[in-house]
Amino acid sequence: MARPDHATRQAQPSPVDRAGGGQPLVTLENLTFGYPGGETILEDLDLRVRQGEFLALLGPSGCGKTTIMNLVAGFVRPRQGTVVFDGAPLRGINTRVGYMTQGDTLLPWRTVAKNVQLPLEIRATPRARANQLVDSYLGMLHLSDARDRFPSELSGGMKRRALLARSLIYEPAMLLMDEPFAALDAQLREALHRELLSTVAQLRQTVMFVTHDISESILLADRVIVLGTQPAGILAEVVIPFGADRDLAEIRLSNEYLGLERKVRDLLRQ
Repeated sequence: MARPDHATRQAQPSPVDRAGGGQPLVTLENLTFGYPGGETILEDLDLRVRQGEFLALLGPSGCGKTTIMNLVAGFVRPRQGTVVFDGAPLRGINTRVGYMTQGDTLLPWRTVAKNVQLPLEIRATPRARANQLVDSYLGMLHLSDARDRFPSELSGGMKRRALLARSLIYEPAMLLMDEPFAALDAQLREALHRELLSTVAQLRQTVMFVTHDISESILLADRVIVLGTQPAGILAEVVIPFGADRDLAEIRLSNEYLGLERKVRDLLRQ
């Protein structure tokens, strides 16, 4: 079923409500993973991601954050355990997720509109519907004026927004984001954090977000999963209580934010 137009969507529940209830969209059960002939990366991992939740995976390099995301995407399969997506075991590539990385994967010979439209072409979406979706997502991400530009003519922030639009335009059940803002300067990252929160709230989008940045995880997520070193398991889960309409600038100055940052930093030192 197609999603309703953006203007008719209802207000989204607060992140605290989402983190505390709702049906799981993703369930990882007793999951162990390692590449053939290699060390075990994940061991006996259990994780649930609820519908509409913004979940951050945080931990040191090599702890398995991206591996978890690739398991949800169906790019790799566990040695043991199961990945359940929307109530059914995942058997192959998961075509119901969008995937955004830190790389610039825009095709240089296509305009912004044509880049964003690419997933719809692959799915043979009828032209009228495709045009409607392209207009809608370009408008939502403030790219309408750039629709006929080529990637070489875009700023770093505009490229990130175009990649986000392309990841969302086919209306996936879940958005996977692997350090999408890692290469950007601090001021641009802050602007894109606001854009991302606004967009996923409008779409009621479920998000799994990988980051090394403690601050980023607390500012964006409803729940932060802190992973240990290999073979990785979950050290802790931290529920973030700031709500769907959070003011990021105000949060940064709050004692609650500073306390959460200290708590997570201490967990990572273990």
